[in-house]
Amino acid sequence: MSIVYKCRHCGHVIGEIEEQIVDTSMLGWDKLSIEDKKEMINYNSNGDIHIHAICENCEDTLGQHPQYHELDFFIQ
Repeated sequence: MSIVYKCRHCGHVIGEIEEQIVDTSMLGWDKLSIEDKKEMINYNSNGDIHIHAICENCEDTLGQHPQYHELDFFIQ
């Protein structure tokens, strides 16, 4: 099983955890609302988990252009 963190905007793989057992509270998942979990966490049939997050480059871009927050995708 792998937990793959991917940028929701550019698709860049931010990081990957390859463990059979993971304490999700250590990853902060217990702090997410039900809506955030549904939006951010996807479970694949092979057991992998994909997390939609934001990479540093896209976070910087959003900081410089706050109007981009209104868009689902700002990278064309």
